[in-house]
Amino acid sequence: MKNNFLDIIDPIHDFIRINNTELQIIDNPIFQRLRRIRQLSGAHLTYPGAQHTRFEHSLGVLHIAGKAGIALSEKNILKQSDIQNLRLAALLHDIGHGPFSHLFEEVMKEKSKITHEEIGREIILKTSIGDTLSKSGFDKNFLAQLAFGDSKLQFMNEIISGALSADMMDYLLRDGYFTGAEHAKIDHNRITQSLDVYQKKLALERSALYSFESMLHSRHQMFKAVYFHKTVRSAEVMIVEALRQADNELGLTSLKIDDYLKLTDEYIISKLLSLPEKNSNLKRAKKLAQNYQDRKLLKCVFERILTSKSNLQKIKISEIKQNLARKSKVNEDEIFVDSSITPSIPLAPSKKESKSIILITNESQNKTATEIPISKIPLVSTMSGFMNILRVYTAPNFRKKVEMAANSILGNLE
Repeated sequence: MKNNFLDIIDPIHDFIRINNTELQIIDNPIFQRLRRIRQLSGAHLTYPGAQHTRFEHSLGVLHIAGKAGIALSEKNILKQSDIQNLRLAALLHDIGHGPFSHLFEEVMKEKSKITHEEIGREIILKTSIGDTLSKSGFDKNFLAQLAFGDSKLQFMNEIISGALSADMMDYLLRDGYFTGAEHAKIDHNRITQSLDVYQKKLALERSALYSFESMLHSRHQMFKAVYFHKTVRSAEVMIVEALRQADNELGLTSLKIDDYLKLTDEYIISKLLSLPEKNSNLKRAKKLAQNYQDRKLLKCVFERILTSKSNLQKIKISEIKQNLARKSKVNEDEIFVDSSITPSIPLAPSKKESKSIILITNESQNKTATEIPISKIPLVSTMSGFMNILRVYTAPNFRKKVEMAANSILGNLE
């Protein structure tokens, strides 16, 4: 007798059990494309083990979302059909990512204002992915909403993305494992088992508060040690600039969906390396891509962690570049200013910073709920606000000149 499920071996979750509908989605070439998009863009040039992709991350999010759904069904909050919807939405939450993940999206937003979520919706609604869902009896419109935080069921949105999300629990564990960083220690089993719902919002049993606190601290540390690592960002700055310079030639940010689905990390690199050198922009893009591939990275000559939120609005990258070029007498095209900004607290499905968490206390069969600001949690309070790291990069041969100019112009920033 044929099994109705398949067990996939995974280094983070041991076994991820997949049912027939999920397997049909996974086996679709559109989903298989995620195998060729690295989860951490250029981080493998600093952390060689960071070769993992959006593919296995998506399986991991399905797994954790499913566990969260089971925990809520045991509390009579969700039905079996709700759990399956959660799993499918989690599986598809990254389906719209382009090559180099968020880096490609950075350029796409500048050129066309389109996000990977919008592309993901189109994939679910207008491709064979949606056909499979419909034939299997699922509402692809609802799944497109749920996958990107737009459904009317707020607590289900929050299981996919937010401060208690399956997405964050998997990427922190997975990124920590494959980079070798020791910062991502998350008790995702304790958190998922302790989930509850209060007034249609996702809540957490108070007894699991320490696990939640530890997860947010892990996230903060991973941003400092991995995601915003100065050498990781050097490689990413190079790819973003190459994509910007080559976009008019390659038309990458204005592709129809069928052409967009051909884009992968290696496809983009090959396109950049084969650019015709018919103008200075294309020459620069090609050179940056070649140096990226050969790991001839830009050098960081200035770094400052900005603590004043007012400085977030004051900084204009173009003006800084102009001033540095003038002061150092180095061509502006050889100077790269990178402002790496993220909220210290994860974003809610609304894309705004998560402000509070609902804690549930169960005593003598009485359930009480208390909503507290996340910023008031003792350990988290030291991290609230924005993490903003300003860096200046240049080629090795301009290092001294640009470093002196950067210290002179930016040295007093706080």
